[in-house]
Amino acid sequence: MALAYGCVADDFTGATDLAGNLAGRGFRTVVVIGADGAAGPFSPDVDAVVVALKTRTAPPAVAVEESLRASRALLAAGAAQLWLKYCSTFDSTPEGNIGPVLDALLDLTGGVTVAVPSFPAAGRTVYRSHLFVHDQLLGDSPLRHHPLTPMTRSDLRVLLAEQSRTPVDAVHLDTVRAGAAAVRAVLDADQGPRVVVADAVDDDDLRVLAEATAHLRLVTGGSGLALGLAGPHGASRDPQRLPERGGHRAIVCGSASARTREQVAAAKAAGVAWRKLDPDAPDAVADLVGWARGVWAADPDAPVLVFATDSLDELGDPADPGRADRAALVERLLADALAGFVDAGARRLVAAGGETSGSVVSRLGVRQLRLGPAIAPGVSWADARTAAGVDVSIALKSGNFGTVDFFTDAWEALR
Repeated sequence: MALAYGCVADDFTGATDLAGNLAGRGFRTVVVIGADGAAGPFSPDVDAVVVALKTRTAPPAVAVEESLRASRALLAAGAAQLWLKYCSTFDSTPEGNIGPVLDALLDLTGGVTVAVPSFPAAGRTVYRSHLFVHDQLLGDSPLRHHPLTPMTRSDLRVLLAEQSRTPVDAVHLDTVRAGAAAVRAVLDADQGPRVVVADAVDDDDLRVLAEATAHLRLVTGGSGLALGLAGPHGASRDPQRLPERGGHRAIVCGSASARTREQVAAAKAAGVAWRKLDPDAPDAVADLVGWARGVWAADPDAPVLVFATDSLDELGDPADPGRADRAALVERLLADALAGFVDAGARRLVAAGGETSGSVVSRLGVRQLRLGPAIAPGVSWADARTAAGVDVSIALKSGNFGTVDFFTDAWEALR
């Protein structure tokens, strides 16, 4: 089968999220790291390539440049359809980067595209163009407190219009429920280039949208749309199992999301060995690695957990110009700590948070991920090799994803 999908994701957890859903639908999927990886070469049996970028909070010009470079390479590699993957909660600022990147890719491909962030299995749905997180409007949900991309409004038409120069249209649920032909009639109406925000509240809606958009050169949204695909043989299949690995277990958390803070609290209550990162400590990383070695000396199979935030109050004033520098320091220290854990024998790794995951993968020098079993909607284990030639199993988790017991239960999917 030729390369069906060439996908550009704006962060590393989003890349594995989409890749996991594509693999679950039977597409042989590879995640490559960075725009340079988009040039391949790829094995002839690969159906989908997902490029993991770190552009969600990059300067808009950088995000556009990196996304275009990756997209051009994927199209040159023969991708039949281009996907722009962003967060299912539309994480962005009024300046972007979703809008500017969407504009650039639509200039590249021409025609019409859609915005489908819905992922019902993870509680993300769109109705009348308004994005819901479970039973709350996005602007009323905990995402309004996100330290980098606070989402205080819910109407995707408004959010897109303020950051994109592309006209915004909508397909509401009654049209989606009328079937793929009805949706396609809206998409194919001769109105010039535009982006169409599509409602979807369950997986049947995603199947309709996947069928209706199969002819488009570009689709955009979350990973949920992949669940609507029929698969290369009309059915899904189980993702490939990963090699069983020994070695220690380690978790690092940079996310301050409400769900990750709940997961940290649950892990602590379950007796997981933990430390909170002190970014001001002069030997923070060395101290954490020394502590972890001590834990593993007593119990080699014990997971260790390092996290950055207990409370949103610790994040400070969003208007503080030093806040971004502080966040970058935290991500660097967490990545250095996990690299130290790998040097100490850790081989089963979890990184929580999009920025944290990007920093971790970059620090370890991972260039490609092979997707394995799902842990939760939007999160899968992956097989990776570090720049030093060490093989690891790694899960990159969006801050908002996973059950409350994720940090204690994730390991079961590797058995």
